[in-house]
Amino acid sequence: MAETGIVPSADSDTAPAYPTVRTGCPLDLPPRVGELREERPVARVTLWDGSRPWLVTRYDDSRQALRDPRLSADLHRPGFPFISPVQKLQQNQDLPVGFLRMDPPEHTRQRRMLIPEFIVKRMERIRPEVDALVASLLDDMTRSGSSADLVGSFALPLPSLVICRLLGVPYQDHDFFQEQSRLMLDQTAGVDQVLAARAELRDYFDRLAVHKAARPDDDLLSRLVAEQEAPGHLTHDEVVGMAAVLLVAGHETTANMIGIGVLNLLETPDQWAALCEDPGLVPGAVEELLRHQTIIHTGLPRVATEDLEIGGVTVRAGEGVLIQLASANRDPRVFDAPDRLDVRHPPRRHLAFGFGVHQCLGLPLARVELQSALTGLVRELPGLTITKSLDELAFRHRMNVYGPVELPVTW
Repeated sequence: MAETGIVPSADSDTAPAYPTVRTGCPLDLPPRVGELREERPVARVTLWDGSRPWLVTRYDDSRQALRDPRLSADLHRPGFPFISPVQKLQQNQDLPVGFLRMDPPEHTRQRRMLIPEFIVKRMERIRPEVDALVASLLDDMTRSGSSADLVGSFALPLPSLVICRLLGVPYQDHDFFQEQSRLMLDQTAGVDQVLAARAELRDYFDRLAVHKAARPDDDLLSRLVAEQEAPGHLTHDEVVGMAAVLLVAGHETTANMIGIGVLNLLETPDQWAALCEDPGLVPGAVEELLRHQTIIHTGLPRVATEDLEIGGVTVRAGEGVLIQLASANRDPRVFDAPDRLDVRHPPRRHLAFGFGVHQCLGLPLARVELQSALTGLVRELPGLTITKSLDELAFRHRMNVYGPVELPVTW
């Protein structure tokens, strides 16, 4: 088919099932996604419920779509695409949604309340504390022996500790909230399980917010209660929902990025060796890993509120769109040799954090955590080695956020 971007009509039978399973290397995109990017960059795909949204796979088209106000993030709008039955749960049950699933102006209003908490200057001030947590976790690992599961011992505890301290959540409750988070992000979990996990987490933050109102501390949740809920800018339920979203997003994404980033580096020993020889390469390496291993791997969902054009294709009002960030970040039109990991040539403008009004609010925090984690590992454990092959490792194929389930290593 010609590389015009024009795809067959909605009545055709050329809408492949989606998401596509990774049948090859688990560190690479499914081959079918790459084929679509080259042959039909804006193409119909078929989801579990028979709906056929458009899948956007090229960089320029994705960037355009992410900044187009005619594409809504509101999952209550008819035609919104859901990757799994679990994701559709909020619409079917008419459950409240957080600001991530809102459009301006309400999204903008709530986001502005959080921006001061995550600005670069503020995150740089906590870098020494993050460095200390990295050192402590690595010390615990090495004192307990010469092998460990890097996910359970390091990649997951680090961002969990950090977001707990920022929010004012007791870390001793981490087993509880990590299990609720896992269930809420699992595309294969039962509806009853997800509803229960969601209710448990909201009840937890309901009690914690009430406690912060009576006994405020120097943390984000205390400030939300005092500065937003007390004056009436947010309801109590909105504060609870906002805190739950920040907790889940604040540890799941970074934990998986640490895990798959380290795995990718260890699978390309020359890149790991380069960082061990020169830890000054770490900031650029983090950006390259974010591009190469974009963990939001099934796409950002949107629905058109008006007719619009993406990549030469007309998307009608009410039609769903999935913006495939992982594919966009491997677009050879933008990145040289995009399937190769090269820590010496970090990308200039990857889309791992999204783009536009919904760009990830916590990106300054994620960068600090990832840089600190990787610096600590290459300095303290340069001999790090994986003890299983890629074929033996389990991955989160059916989760919203991709990464290895565990990462057994030795040093």
